[in-house]
Amino acid sequence: MATKNPAGSGSRLKSDTSAGVSRWQDRVLELARALHARPEIAFQETESAAAITELLTEGGFTVERGTGGLPTAFTATAGSGELTVALCVEYDALPEVGHACGHNLIAGASVAAALALAPYVDELGITLKAIGTPAEEHGGGKALLLEAGAFDGVGLALMVHPVQDGVGYNPAGSTAQAVGRYRAVFRGRAAHAAAAPHQGVNAADAATLSQVAVGLLRQQLPGDQRVALFVSEGGVATNIIPERAVVDFECRAFTLPEYEALLERVRRCFEGAALATGAELTVEATEPLYEPLVQDDALAGFWTSAMAAFGRDVTSGDRLAGGSTDMGNISQVIPSLHPWLSIPGADAPIHSHAFAAVADTSLAYDMMFEAARALAWTVVDAAGHAEHRPRFVAAAYRRDVRKEAVER
Repeated sequence: MATKNPAGSGSRLKSDTSAGVSRWQDRVLELARALHARPEIAFQETESAAAITELLTEGGFTVERGTGGLPTAFTATAGSGELTVALCVEYDALPEVGHACGHNLIAGASVAAALALAPYVDELGITLKAIGTPAEEHGGGKALLLEAGAFDGVGLALMVHPVQDGVGYNPAGSTAQAVGRYRAVFRGRAAHAAAAPHQGVNAADAATLSQVAVGLLRQQLPGDQRVALFVSEGGVATNIIPERAVVDFECRAFTLPEYEALLERVRRCFEGAALATGAELTVEATEPLYEPLVQDDALAGFWTSAMAAFGRDVTSGDRLAGGSTDMGNISQVIPSLHPWLSIPGADAPIHSHAFAAVADTSLAYDMMFEAARALAWTVVDAAGHAEHRPRFVAAAYRRDVRKEAVER
C-alpha cells in the first residue's frame, strides 16, 4: 500500500504540525509543570498518567489505561493506517531528587507531538500511538510492555531525552549502555557479639569484602564499563553478629557480550566474599535487563534535518559517556529514535537536584516544544519517504521475532 502522503505535502504538513504544537502549547506546558511539581516514582505515577491521558483524550485519542497489566501504563491511539508509529511517553521521577532526569520534559515533548500529529494521521497513512511507559528509572517499564504486547505492530518508535548543555544534537551513531540490576543476599549465623562471636557467621563481613573486591576490580575494568553498589541491609544491633546482609548492585557496558563478561567478574567478587566468611550467597535480578540503544540512521537523519532548520548545530559533537534506558530494548527490535536534547546553559548533570531545577525553567520548556516539533517533523518525513516507509511498515514488531531469529 502506497503512502497517503502525496509528494510535496511534507512541507505543508510540517507547517501544520508546527502550528499544532503552538495550539496545544499552553495545555502541555501546564501538564509538564504539574508533573514536575508532583514527582512520582516508578510504578506509582498514578496522578501523572491520569493527567496525561486526560489531555490525550481531549485531543481525540482513544485511550486504554493499564496497558500490559501495568496500572500506570497507557496506550492512546489515533488513526488506522498501515504504518504504526509509537511516541513513548515517560513520566516517572527519581527518589528524593524528583524530575532530575527531565521526564516531565520527555512527556511534554511526546504529548505535544502526538496532539499536533493527530489531525493528520489519515493523510499520513499512520496509526499513531502515544504509549505511556512507566518506571524507566527503575523497573524497565518498556521491557515489560514489549513482552506484554504493547508494541506489537509498531514499525517505528520515538522519544527524546533532555540533558545538560554540550551534548550534540545529532543522534546518529549515539548509544546507551546495557544495565542489569541485582540483589546479593548473604546469610550467616547470628550470635552474641561479646559472649560468643566465634559461634557466628558475619554476613556483614561478607558484604564488606564484596565491596572491597569490586573496588579493586575497577582498576582492571575498561574505562567505559561501570559497576555501582550499596549495602541496603547490614545488621540490626551492635551486640548481634549480623546474620543477613544485602548488597544491591548494577553493571553497565556498551555491548551485551561485554556486559555478560563484566557481570561474571562481579559475581565472582560476591562468591569470593561468601567463601571467605562462610556465608551463603544468593544473587537475583531485581529488574529487567536494559539493552544497548540503537539509533535508526534514517530517523536520525530526519531529526537532524529538523534541528538544523531550527538553527541548531548538528555537526557530530560530544556524546554522553554513560547512562542507560529501557528504550534500548525497544530499539533492538523496532527502528527507533532517542536523541539527546541539550538544554543551552544547563551545566548541571542529570540525576542531580540542580538538573531537577533546570527541568522546570522557561528555557527547558522552550526546548521541549522545539523537540515536539522535531518529533512531529520526523514522523512526517518517515511516513512520506518512498524508500523508508515500506521498511518501517515491514518492521512491524511481533513478539516472536527473537524466537524466530534463534530458530533460523
